Amino acid sequence: MKISRALPMAALAVLLATPAFAQSKTVAITAIVEHPALDATRDGVVAALKEAGFTPGQNLKVDYQSAQGNPATAAQIARQFVGQKPDVIVPISTPSAQAVAAATRDVPVVFTAVTDPVGAQLVKSMGKPGGNITGLSDMAPVGAHVDLIKEIVPTAKRLGVVYNPGEPNSVTMVKALKDEAGKKGLSVVEAAANKSADVQTAARSLVGKADAIYVPLDNTVVSALEALTAVGAQAKLPVFSADTDSVARGTVASIGFDYFQVGKQTGAVVARVLKGEKPGDIPVDLAKGTDLFVNPKAAAAMGVTIPDAVAKRATKTVGQ
Repeated sequence: MKISRALPMAALAVLLATPAFAQSKTVAITAIVEHPALDATRDGVVAALKEAGFTPGQNLKVDYQSAQGNPATAAQIARQFVGQKPDVIVPISTPSAQAVAAATRDVPVVFTAVTDPVGAQLVKSMGKPGGNITGLSDMAPVGAHVDLIKEIVPTAKRLGVVYNPGEPNSVTMVKALKDEAGKKGLSVVEAAANKSADVQTAARSLVGKADAIYVPLDNTVVSALEALTAVGAQAKLPVFSADTDSVARGTVASIGFDYFQVGKQTGAVVARVLKGEKPGDIPVDLAKGTDLFVNPKAAAAMGVTIPDAVAKRATKTVGQ
């Protein structure tokens, strides 16, 4: 059975949940919200498991649930999955990983798309996670992001950042942003968005206070990205993202990971656990690869031009 990355969620859920015959392994996957980066991660996990010999509908059952941006729902899903006793639970994003980790000390857990696993108190250390958990960190190259913003907007002095202070991954990234921006002579102006409905208001609060906006790996903000980029276009305020998937949705540029490949990296670890390894003995992996995506159309709408030097280095150009 082939699972298409482009399938609607309803169709995907049916395919993932419907076995062709009795299953020998069960993997439960949950994400805090649905957006392209997290969806691609999920699809990559399933693709890697198939490559490792675990095929949905044959010798593998995959159950997927999204918390739709609600931490209480994430905790409920975590408890539900633990009660079902799957062979592995794969939480995507820091909030989902924390919910699952809090719900079980017994069911094997392989998290992914978690910025700071130690800071989020998911593992004792990256090298020796211990217990029933391991996974993959997608800590973004924040220093390279600041350099890219400076290259595209050389006059920038103030960098705005919209984020949810309730997401530990975002707090970690904002701290890193302040450190890296300070090294390059930039100040950082914060705007909080505790829920997706707050994103546009937070972005508007930065108009006149920032020369560019940076979107970290924040699930709340990324799920409402179009509201933010609309403000950027209206105010001629360029918006940059930490993840490359957001570039096609209207940010100017990003250096980041292919989240389908991040999912495949994660799926390879899940396969190791399914074959008998203990999660706590497997070091936390780091996402590999850095792509440069640019969106000249979005840049023009926000009043900037992608320099030729950046355009020539781009792995992918979107929005043309």
